[in-house]
Amino acid sequence: MDAWIIFTLMAAFMQSIRTAGQKKLAMFLSPMATTLVRYLFGVPIAIVYLSMVMEGNIKGSLPAFLSLPEFYIYASLASIAQILATFFLVKAMALRNFAVATILSKTEVVQTAIFGVIFFSALLSWYAWLAVLLAALGIVVLSAPVRGARIEAQGIVYGLLSGVCFAFTALWLRQASISLGFSVIQNAALTLAYTVIVQTIVCLIYIALKEMTQFVLIRQQLPLAIFVGSTSALGSIGWYTAMTYENAALVRSLGQIEILFSVVITHFIFSEKISLKEYFGLTAIASSVLILLLAV
Repeated sequence: MDAWIIFTLMAAFMQSIRTAGQKKLAMFLSPMATTLVRYLFGVPIAIVYLSMVMEGNIKGSLPAFLSLPEFYIYASLASIAQILATFFLVKAMALRNFAVATILSKTEVVQTAIFGVIFFSALLSWYAWLAVLLAALGIVVLSAPVRGARIEAQGIVYGLLSGVCFAFTALWLRQASISLGFSVIQNAALTLAYTVIVQTIVCLIYIALKEMTQFVLIRQQLPLAIFVGSTSALGSIGWYTAMTYENAALVRSLGQIEILFSVVITHFIFSEKISLKEYFGLTAIASSVLILLLAV
């Protein structure tokens, strides 16, 4: 099994666990504070991991690392794009037609493939396109709103913007990582450490200026905050490494297996029934995953 597949599966599993913790944390914190927790408590893990893969020789690697403007441009853009993607998604979900907005945000799978071809010549084979489209179909079916639900234009805009930002986050992260001259593992670790620090600083500044009271609430939820930050960092190690190895569109498509993990956890642990619509959507996603595992 290719390394990128292993790292993607690890990332998807960790993300499904992190999402469960983040949903609970969001009951106590604002959207931006919840976002901050992901990065702030992930920084120590990112730094320790970087030190491990660099075998303690971070200082010796700095001259080469600091002389790459292309890396800083792409990594900084990716950092901001991910924050904006989360912001737009939260705004969309606050509206009544949040299901429609969620569908549109999840079209990041297709958008990553299309934008990758247009801006970075990241071509895909026919079976890879099939996998991408099946993953997107599965997401749409799973997220489809009930019949008669009111659709608001604002929610559509926020959903599309979220999808665009998530797509460019993946593409810019890959470009930043492959611009470095170290090994794949080291490139990904350096990119992760840089972006998570930038994201932490941006979120800290925002909360310090707009939501000072959130710092007290974060401290009150410290164990859960540490859990969310740690699992987020571990998942990011998988995402960043997989995207350094392989086309970002393929990684994001295979990463939709996270939905399968989540549904299985919900079904067997919380005894929630799976509807016919959900079975159809899960089958489409499972088919996409199977194509990528067997054909790539």
